[in-house]
Amino acid sequence: MAMAITANAAELTAKENAIIDIGAWTARGEQDKLGAAFKAGFGAGLTLNEAKELVGQLYAYCGFPRALNAAATLMKVWNEGNGESGTGNGKWSEGPTANMPRGSLGGKALEIGTANQTKLCGGPVKGALFDFHPQLDEYLKTHLFGDIFTRDNVDWRTREIVTIAALAARPETEPQMKAHIAIGKVNGVTDAQAAEIVRRVQLPRNPADLPRDWSPIPVGEPNTAYAKYFIGNSYLHKLTLDQVPAFGVTFEPGCRNNWHIHHAKTGGGQMLIVTAGEGFYQEWGKPARRLKKGDTVNIPANVKHWHGAAPNCWFQHIALEVPGAEQSNEWCEPVDDTAYTEATTRNQP
Repeated sequence: MAMAITANAAELTAKENAIIDIGAWTARGEQDKLGAAFKAGFGAGLTLNEAKELVGQLYAYCGFPRALNAAATLMKVWNEGNGESGTGNGKWSEGPTANMPRGSLGGKALEIGTANQTKLCGGPVKGALFDFHPQLDEYLKTHLFGDIFTRDNVDWRTREIVTIAALAARPETEPQMKAHIAIGKVNGVTDAQAAEIVRRVQLPRNPADLPRDWSPIPVGEPNTAYAKYFIGNSYLHKLTLDQVPAFGVTFEPGCRNNWHIHHAKTGGGQMLIVTAGEGFYQEWGKPARRLKKGDTVNIPANVKHWHGAAPNCWFQHIALEVPGAEQSNEWCEPVDDTAYTEATTRNQP
């Protein structure tokens, strides 16, 4: 898709980023990643009824089968996560339901839908396609804009955010994505935000698809020797074993290593130099620190910590092993989804 993407992720909130992911993973039908997006959304303030509303709307853009699968994933995440022993610990909010349930418009659906469509798009919508196929024009006006867009517990700007994301997730819907970017701009989505939505959704899914100028350090080979200490896939490139051993480590989006400790009697520890993407570093008992290209991290010996990629961004750093006496590494518990979501969303605007 030919679109210049130069936006800053700070243009969107943590809740909005989760909504983008909900749209993308619903459209792609990837339920495990969709489940993680729902969890991130709930942790960032998304309510259950907002999530239901988004999934309900997406059937119009992704079809009933994908929307029904998404609804099943939403129900599973909510039931497992919001109980007393769940990850949400009963703190996730159900939120208000819509005041305009389906079917309440009576015979005025076409009139109201046409008015909504005109306002949403910034003017009347006409075209040869609708003249050729008036049935679809009527469905859009009476059901999509008359029914769905009249429900009031999700605003139009948010509806456009999730729609742009869903359409950006599938190459065959590029024309509709561009149309909804234009509609989004009428309803408060900035150029930078629209670009960031597309960038977030269309990130490379395999290391071979990363741009050639993404980093001066090669991605390397799958990090199979240490895979059991990572959630997600990582890649390792040996830079040197002389004097100060140095490795390039690449993390796919959402990948992170377990909590671990670099033990040493004297000296020791590790240094990280970020070469590409965005990630996080966290020491035990402290907030996570967001990392971007050019940042450095000095990790003292005997300090429990983890590091890895941001939820929807590839990440790479050089790891330098600081010389010391009686050195060893201790691998501890994984950074589970709840802890990772809390660490990464707390660093979002």
